[in-house]
Amino acid sequence: MNIKITPNNLSKLEKIFEEAKYVLRFEKGSFLSGYCILEHKKVVVINKFLNLEGRINTLIDILTTLPLEEEALTAESHKLYKQIQSSKLVPNADEATAEDEQAAPSAE
Repeated sequence: MNIKITPNNLSKLEKIFEEAKYVLRFEKGSFLSGYCILEHKKVVVINKFLNLEGRINTLIDILTTLPLEEEALTAESHKLYKQIQSSKLVPNADEATAEDEQAAPSAE
């Protein structure tokens, strides 16, 4: 998903987690992926050393994998959440073309 890297957009993503009753924490840790999810406790821990772009991209990645209670979201948050979910289902045209080229056998 193409989302501008701004502090305001980071706040909007954080708000989605808050409304879905997830605790979002930025902490020090040795995370291979930059984050850790404790699903039973509804806690998401993000590496605090990530820059703004890293935080936004990580939150988007998490939102594409977590099942959230959509009825708990405000209209603005729900709209952003749906945009993130729909971008996950439709890969970028450039990525799809690159994958097709890699999968096709060469004519040598």
